[in-house]
Amino acid sequence: MIDSGNLRSEDGLDVGDGRSHKPGDVRSVGRFDEERLMSVLDGILAGVREDLEQRKRATPLAELRSRAADVAPALDPLPAFRAPGVSIIAEVKRKSPSKGALADIPDPASLAAQYAAGGAAAISVLTESRRFGGSLADLDAVRARVDVPVLRKDFIVDPYQLWEARAHGADLALLMVVSLDDGRLTDLMGLCKELGLTPLVEAHTADEVRRAVAAGAELLGINARDLTTLDVDRTVFADLVTGIPEGAVRVAESGVTGPKDVAEYRGWGADVVLVGEALVRSGDPRSAVGEFIEAAGA
Repeated sequence: MIDSGNLRSEDGLDVGDGRSHKPGDVRSVGRFDEERLMSVLDGILAGVREDLEQRKRATPLAELRSRAADVAPALDPLPAFRAPGVSIIAEVKRKSPSKGALADIPDPASLAAQYAAGGAAAISVLTESRRFGGSLADLDAVRARVDVPVLRKDFIVDPYQLWEARAHGADLALLMVVSLDDGRLTDLMGLCKELGLTPLVEAHTADEVRRAVAAGAELLGINARDLTTLDVDRTVFADLVTGIPEGAVRVAESGVTGPKDVAEYRGWGADVVLVGEALVRSGDPRSAVGEFIEAAGA
């Protein structure tokens, strides 16, 4: 949705010390740890921007704009997400910073096709290369293969990345509240609207949910991972989902190991559940998607 300050295992911020923290969480982090975390977060952003600057030099924004103008209009995922029952966003995910290699995925398009055949409402494609082994080439391959909406999942901090997403055929883009101030979040959401992209705005705390709602998020994800311990507590979703207003689509992220977890999220009000690791490790991703959907409707 990172090694030198690891991004997330499923969707948490792992700072590489066996725990996970959020800047400013002084309840569980000492002054030294908080300062260390800030330097780690700065390192994450520096790494992302370093890769970004290389891509900007290779492909000027004007060229991206031209490419984006030539791709088919973005698909709107919200009607499917608002349909009765639970929707699954199935993720193409090779590895994570905390767990290392998850699955050998030589053909991401084939995996995505299996997800779609199983009933996935959308496909998430990790495009961050250093920590998750993803790429824009993966996004291209998946977009060319499936007819359902495709999410670009990356650490998006710059408008250029949204132009990339659209030029490579993405229909949705992940925006993490934790990495964006209010002004930048609003600006990036505005550009998403301009480009036809649907932003999946991801929050980890009640304050971040509030900020996402204030920015006008229609598709709001809640991460169930405890950012101080890396433990997953799905009841966090139940606690925070009450902050999402009626009409917005509620996405549950992290902590899915099987169908019962999807059913639990659905019972707490999730319209959509994003699943990565459990699917790539399932051995039969098409059937697994179907089982998740069926369990939530039981």
